[in-house]
Amino acid sequence: MLTLEHLAELLNQHRSAAQARVQEFAIGGHAFAFNSRPAVMGVINLSPDSWYRESVCLNAGQAIQRGKVLSAQGADIIDVGAESTLAHAARADEAGQNSKLLPVIRGLRAANVLVSVETYQPQVTRACLEAGANVLNLTGADRSDELFRLVAAHDAAVIICYVQGKTVREVGDFNFSADPTAQMRDYFARQIEIAKRNGVEKIILDPGLGFYYRNLQDSAVRVRHQMTTFLNTFRLRELGFPLCHALPHAFEYFGEEVRCAEPFFAVLAALGKTDLFRTHEVPRIRAVLETLRAF
Repeated sequence: MLTLEHLAELLNQHRSAAQARVQEFAIGGHAFAFNSRPAVMGVINLSPDSWYRESVCLNAGQAIQRGKVLSAQGADIIDVGAESTLAHAARADEAGQNSKLLPVIRGLRAANVLVSVETYQPQVTRACLEAGANVLNLTGADRSDELFRLVAAHDAAVIICYVQGKTVREVGDFNFSADPTAQMRDYFARQIEIAKRNGVEKIILDPGLGFYYRNLQDSAVRVRHQMTTFLNTFRLRELGFPLCHALPHAFEYFGEEVRCAEPFFAVLAALGKTDLFRTHEVPRIRAVLETLRAF
């Protein structure tokens, strides 16, 4: 059971980290004041394999309309992906991803909606940035120099996801041999150095809680890891860059109320000083954040 005593102990152990401030910057001409106002990222899935049915759009028209709705509901950025991260999902080649992504990016940018594209493919990244994408949501560690150079060339931002493998589709068991937050810190420090060396200035860090490691399929183990990571997020802000979290679902616990899971986890993420909330439930998360700000 999570208690006030647990939160107090965590704060006392890392009190200096709780005061850390992160860089603030503009994306696509829109200023983000991460230290005073958390941002929200809405999700559009173009893959039929994605299980969160409310976010799935099977054609460009539906996706553009959903992006406009999410923006009107309070999303600061719309994240679009054409390949599901589910372990059993079909792989999508570069041509297939581009055919789905590019019309949506162009349509949303024409409506002045900021767009993030989730991929680890260099050719997909290049095409999407040329089409106007503002953020690369990087779900892999392979060929990072090339990908960071593309981001820098387009004055875009990058979300660096923590992944124990070459890409999110090539992971095995999650390594719990050390403090996971410390492992993430070391990984992010290395990736930040590579990104900055290649000219990237706008960096966001994501602990990658939605990725499908084999030993995190047990619900109790997975949710405990997710909750612990949320609450320890403030420790990673000492790296100087904002933190993003993809809010999970815990359907084994929430059952038919699964759409209430992301708002619940948003509270934990907010307590951990998350800066960008990636969610399928934009109005619910915006309401949670506004309520917490009123305290």
